Amino acid sequence: ARALTPQTAETDAIRFLVGTQSLRYDNQIHIIDFDDENNIINKNVLLHQVGEIWHISTSPADKGVLATCYNKTSDTKVMTCAAVWRMPKELESGSHESPDDSSSNTQTLELLCHLDNTAHGNMACVMWEPMGDGKKIISLADNNILLWDLQESSAKAVFRSLGRERTIKIYFGKMESTPQLYPDCHSQRYHCPRVGYTEHEIYCIENAHGQLVRDLDFNPNKQYYLASCGDDCKVKFWDTRNVTEPVKTLEEHSHWVWNVRYNHSHDQLILTGSSDSRVILSNMVSISSEPFGHMVDDDELSDQEDQHQEEKIKEPLQDSVIATYEEHEDSVYAVEWSSADPWLFASLSYDGRLVINRVPRALKYHILL
Repeated sequence: ARALTPQTAETDAIRFLVGTQSLRYDNQIHIIDFDDENNIINKNVLLHQVGEIWHISTSPADKGVLATCYNKTSDTKVMTCAAVWRMPKELESGSHESPDDSSSNTQTLELLCHLDNTAHGNMACVMWEPMGDGKKIISLADNNILLWDLQESSAKAVFRSLGRERTIKIYFGKMESTPQLYPDCHSQRYHCPRVGYTEHEIYCIENAHGQLVRDLDFNPNKQYYLASCGDDCKVKFWDTRNVTEPVKTLEEHSHWVWNVRYNHSHDQLILTGSSDSRVILSNMVSISSEPFGHMVDDDELSDQEDQHQEEKIKEPLQDSVIATYEEHEDSVYAVEWSSADPWLFASLSYDGRLVINRVPRALKYHILL
């Protein structure tokens, strides 16, 4: 397994979707619900009969809609295609119980539409417009960026290309959660078209990593900050207003770093997953939106609280590794924060093992208090 995503539109129940990669069997999407009170994982299975799943993304507006990138064999050639699907109505919302025998209750996804990219090459990934109504998708296909407009209840997709074909193959992309930038990433460069879906290069980070760039994520609270990771085993943090040097670099992994994810609510918390089979949770407080802790109005502080606050501010900032998780025995290809619980995250390794973890309680209370 390589594909993992939270159910973006589900903000009440803790839910993740996992896609399988199997050459011998029908591939599946596993719906994973985590009961936080009882510490129980429930699973439901949906058949994905069209091929190996390389990427999953869920609609930000509709709990039941998702998109997959998958391998398809045609005329002895293997193509990576994409499609939009709807899960059965009874499985759209989280917090339900698993059937007693999930194998006998396996259901099939309903195909809404194919994102037909035959003329543009292999699909790398599909991204939903984060602040939209779930009707616009951007896909990356070899050297192209394509905008898809889902019409007629998501049953029809109309596309147009965003700018010229690139000379460097695109491997992945990431949309910023605020409506300023829609970036895509090449092997060792960053290139960003402006909102409005007309191409204009805002910045380019040359030689961002010594080897292939595997992933990036935007700080959800600081518009100009992003994190990147790659085959040089490093995680780098950038201020896009000055891209000559990274503002911070982490070198904690011993092999390729496949994923980097900012916490959506507390952007000092950074997750990374690597081929060294480890997941690392880091605290990058010095470049977060709250480097001195929570901002409190002076009027709300008593003299004693004011003195305590001043002492707290004087404490030196400390960026550090919070925890290293070693539950995996194979390469970790995906890490994701829960959409419903900012203190909970999941990681997925190639052998199909999904691990759910929490931010250490002591750190959680230190951040909150």
